[in-house]
Amino acid sequence: MSDFPTQARVVIIGGGVVGVSTLYHLAKMGWTDCILLEKNELTAGSTWHAAGNCPNFAPNWAVMNMQRYSLEMYRGLADEVDYPMNYHVTGALRLGHTKERRQEFQRVAGQAQAMGLPLEMIDVSEVKNFNPFVETHDLSGVLWDPLDGDIDPAQLTQALAKGARDLGAKIERFCPATGVSQTDTGDWIVHTDKGDIRCEKVVNAAGYYAARVGEWFKPYGGRDVPMVVMSHQYFLTDEIEEIKAWTKENGKKTPMIRDVDSSYYLRQDKNGLNLGPYERNCKAHWVTPDDPMPHDFSFQLYPDDLDRLEWYIEDAMARVPVLATGGVGRNINGPIPYAPDGLPMVGPMPGVRNAYEAHSFTFGIVQGGGAGKVMAEWLVEGETEMDMWAVDPRRYTDYCDHDYCLQKALETYGHEYAMHFPHKMWPAGRNKKLSPNHDALIAAGAQMGAYNGWERATWFAHDGEDTSFESTETWERDGPWKAGIKREVEAATHDVAVLDMPGFSRYTLTGAGAAEWLRGQITGALPKIGRMNLGYFADNRGRIVTEVSIIRWGEDDFWLMTAAVAQWHDFEFLRDRLAEGLALKDITTDWSTALVSGAKSRDLLAGLTDADLTAGWLSVQDATFAGVSAKLFRVNFAGELGWEIHTSFSDASSVYLALRDSGATPFGMYALNAMRIEKGYRTWKGDLSTDYSMLEGKLDRFIRFDKPQDFPGKAALLAEKQRGTKKSFATMTLDNPGAEDAPYMSPIWHNGDVVGETTSCDWGFRIDKCIALGMLRTDLNIPGNKVEIEIYGERYAATVHEDAPLWDADNQRIRA
Repeated sequence: MSDFPTQARVVIIGGGVVGVSTLYHLAKMGWTDCILLEKNELTAGSTWHAAGNCPNFAPNWAVMNMQRYSLEMYRGLADEVDYPMNYHVTGALRLGHTKERRQEFQRVAGQAQAMGLPLEMIDVSEVKNFNPFVETHDLSGVLWDPLDGDIDPAQLTQALAKGARDLGAKIERFCPATGVSQTDTGDWIVHTDKGDIRCEKVVNAAGYYAARVGEWFKPYGGRDVPMVVMSHQYFLTDEIEEIKAWTKENGKKTPMIRDVDSSYYLRQDKNGLNLGPYERNCKAHWVTPDDPMPHDFSFQLYPDDLDRLEWYIEDAMARVPVLATGGVGRNINGPIPYAPDGLPMVGPMPGVRNAYEAHSFTFGIVQGGGAGKVMAEWLVEGETEMDMWAVDPRRYTDYCDHDYCLQKALETYGHEYAMHFPHKMWPAGRNKKLSPNHDALIAAGAQMGAYNGWERATWFAHDGEDTSFESTETWERDGPWKAGIKREVEAATHDVAVLDMPGFSRYTLTGAGAAEWLRGQITGALPKIGRMNLGYFADNRGRIVTEVSIIRWGEDDFWLMTAAVAQWHDFEFLRDRLAEGLALKDITTDWSTALVSGAKSRDLLAGLTDADLTAGWLSVQDATFAGVSAKLFRVNFAGELGWEIHTSFSDASSVYLALRDSGATPFGMYALNAMRIEKGYRTWKGDLSTDYSMLEGKLDRFIRFDKPQDFPGKAALLAEKQRGTKKSFATMTLDNPGAEDAPYMSPIWHNGDVVGETTSCDWGFRIDKCIALGMLRTDLNIPGNKVEIEIYGERYAATVHEDAPLWDADNQRIRA
């Protein structure tokens, strides 16, 4: 016991591939005084029974980047750490049955090519050249990834462990953590049966036990970890003679196939096959009192339950008939963790200082390398190389109760390969946060979407308009919603319209010196008392962390308002930098907002409020509205004459109903998005992210280089200003648009080269054009220049415009 460590910089709880990868990357970054604790042997949780598949494919940009890094690293890891591994780069065929699936493949292939990955569409007739055992008669499109394959999970983990140990990091096996305590200085004491370890930072990498470990942090500000443990089965066949003969003749394994519309993968394992379905009739474990989570499930499996897989087995046998000739050699039915959206949690632990999370990986083997890199960056640098909001634990807030997590896990697992269409709102886990006006919205035909758990209207259907779930299963911009959006934009432009917007994230900032602290944090200036403006927070490299509306009520009395989904992220970002003596309070649930827009809005409001409606743009005031106390902000994200009316949550129905009954047309989030894009207004984690600097985002007017405060990122931005930016924010319109809008991160081409990417796209009804915002190589970002935007495999000519609104460029309407 005398050799047992009692102090470390970081303690990682959990010895699966992600925890060990984190330790390895910390050591590579120079943090060698770190310790990993594993209660059993390494890989004892989900890692040991994982199939080990290694695709590049991911519809999500951040996740694909994480997987790309992993596979690049794995291809050289054995030599780097001198530890042999079974890693088979076989390539993989992804099979599609429909036009929509083919389009999804084309979109991801374009995204991959922008990253330098060689994914490509192949003709259905070519499939048998890659894998002769596949039936192709009903296929619509096939995606080929030559770098896909499989790796031995245990060998991968041991290789990472060897690399970490060789660099000086420590691993304590058979040493279960039993709890944590936090000291007054913010350090942690991690308790184990072998003794206590004091550390600066702690990482919950406990896999499917992450929720149990998360309980230890609740006394220090933590929450219930939003995850559910699912049962995932795959089975291995006995040897199949045809597979054996082909492998011997060709000197390699057959490429994997993923029949995603039937929801399974099928790959060669030795001289047999491995079939792994994601079945609709899936099962969660350890979620009811009669099925409690055991204290230790190391190297254990659930009983076989092949009846659940019957349809998938039969379908796979029709797709690859030789599968039917191999008997079931072994079935694996093991636990895997699922977050509600199926993506992992990698980043700061919500509510808890100096604590982090790296868990809930449904594809932990392929993501493990990249996740270790990302986690190490959070720990060492406090920021990541790439924007990783897609996997940030703070994306889940207080609406994620057990019911929500269970419903979403079942939905997500059962639709693991689902296409996420732009207008499709998944039904599970809904109605967690409702506006006081919810029933009135539904009665008016509102079609709802969830925004940080808050239900908001997306568009309003009239009688006879198709509101079926099936109607949303398309990548096309036009659908039953088009007529509704057009009606709503018309009203919000030329008449009066009202959007019920619960859930704006808002905080109060008070205390002597609050103004001076804010000046030292944001890149720009503060508003005067009684006014508001936008403030931007940058990281140390000058990249965009968040955009905040700053409302100033007094010298040191502020409201800070941000996007709904940013609630926990922005609060903790501000809290962690707060000066002593200042108070920051989250009042999100205390208030609600009605957004009023349209040329006739002043006339309508005049009969409902005693506010001074002549007060200028960006003014704020207290007033009475429809008989209740309100705060009126002269601002409008739709780009028209309008106001935001903020009231206590309980008074929101009085305001909304008064507006509606006075003639305001209800409108939804789809219309708002169509209008904001015509003004070039950015959205958080779309157009604004840490993938881009303030200067790249063309946010120069929000930077005060001459102010004395040394705000974060100032030095980096000054250096960037001197050398110039390589890419910059661009507004483009498509010359002859197709039926679809450009998805997030669609490649922009010029003379055969990828020269940028889109960050948002929508139809602008006021200018009657398809508009794309994005990042473009600076030398090409010249008004009138022509580029091409790749949209689902097709390239469309687009024109670059000035950095100014395409609608009401002089802002005369909004300032009227």
